[in-house]
Amino acid sequence: MQPNSPSAEYTGQTEVFRATLRSEKIAARQALPADLLAAHALHIEAALEALLADAPATVLGFCWPVRQEFDARPLAERLLSRGGSACLPVVVAEATPLQFRTWTPGSKMTPDRYGIPTPIGGELIVPDVLLIPLVAFDTRNFRIGYGGGFFDRTLAALSPRPLAIGVGYEISRVEDTRPGKYDIALDVIVTEATVQRR
Repeated sequence: MQPNSPSAEYTGQTEVFRATLRSEKIAARQALPADLLAAHALHIEAALEALLADAPATVLGFCWPVRQEFDARPLAERLLSRGGSACLPVVVAEATPLQFRTWTPGSKMTPDRYGIPTPIGGELIVPDVLLIPLVAFDTRNFRIGYGGGFFDRTLAALSPRPLAIGVGYEISRVEDTRPGKYDIALDVIVTEATVQRR
């Protein structure tokens, strides 16, 4: 049976599978020691720098790091120093695409409805390259996030679509995330060990 035309039973099993996988992978990531995370970050940053050199970003979209996600702020600061722009996602409402506000290290921030810092004010812009955190990912570049569907809606709505790069750790890799019909595969996955292109 194809995941894109599931029966109700399959759908229910998939939702349980994805919820369980999400919980397990978040716990595993949060258990990583600080020294290992720092080492992973160096490898990930180097891979992202190489990707951005091949596909220069004028506007880099990234996420404020939570739950021991990769911290892209140093990378964004280097892009700013080279004359580029950076932005952070803003949740406007449930079940809607994200918007993006400009960010600099001096931006005033406030917690959003999920407790994640987001810029107060600032210009709304559209990223050329979007770094998307991974809870889990598979061999086809589908991802599992936190379950809100915001990035899938955003990628479906943006035209032209930004280069979508999933960023995470090898411990998040699985054979199959069982994507649904609205899930969108990412263009590239970057971990501390690999650059996986679709």
